[in-house]
Amino acid sequence: MTQAEALKEYLLRLADSDMILSQRLCELCGKAPALEEEMALMNVALDLVGQARNWYEYAAELIDDGRDADKLAFRRDAHDYRNLLLTEQPNEDYAVTMGRQFFFDVWHYFTLKSLTESSDERIAGIAAKALKEATYHLRRSSEWVKRLGDGTEESHRRMQDAVDILWRFTGELITPDDTDRVMAEAGIGPDPDQLAKDWRGMANEVLIQATLTPGTEDAWMYMGGKHGEHTEHLGFILAEMQFLQRAYPDATTW
Repeated sequence: MTQAEALKEYLLRLADSDMILSQRLCELCGKAPALEEEMALMNVALDLVGQARNWYEYAAELIDDGRDADKLAFRRDAHDYRNLLLTEQPNEDYAVTMGRQFFFDVWHYFTLKSLTESSDERIAGIAAKALKEATYHLRRSSEWVKRLGDGTEESHRRMQDAVDILWRFTGELITPDDTDRVMAEAGIGPDPDQLAKDWRGMANEVLIQATLTPGTEDAWMYMGGKHGEHTEHLGFILAEMQFLQRAYPDATTW
């Protein structure tokens, strides 16, 4: 894999993960447990959409096949998506929603923090802006994990169940492949070992503070999202997300 090929792939991973998680959060519009939570969730979703657009635009320039950011988001099939499997998991109850967000936010925060020092100036600039938003996202989701984990007996049980359900999707966040290694060697992406260390350190610290039991490092993990191998959930997400764009391709006025 050449550096140019790896860069295109890496940008799509960043964009797709943001986009799919944003879509999941948008499903809670009108269904959140409280008005304040609905506003917060939609703000997080909008942040992720904005970040996704920045990554898509850069990817489209490098791919240079006539597709723009919108076409990359709305005209690719599930097997072409490179999002983390964690991001496509269903909302379920609010413990699962916030557990999924927390695990992603820890990864996102340390990834973006590293990318602010990327040798690619375009990536460093996008990451610097996104890091401010990701910092808030992480603070919010970690507070919810602690609140639910160290709350009532019922909230503790639900939050622990959420951790147990979601843990098997976290290995993909910190298990590097050829693309990750090429990006790291070029000084473009984060060092995989440091990212794994940082993610485990913060994730375990917050879970312990929340009186929750983290999963083990040697637990069996679902993998493949970064290579286009997804759970059954992604197809349903894309069917809804891409409907208008596929029903009315290239429409410019309404």
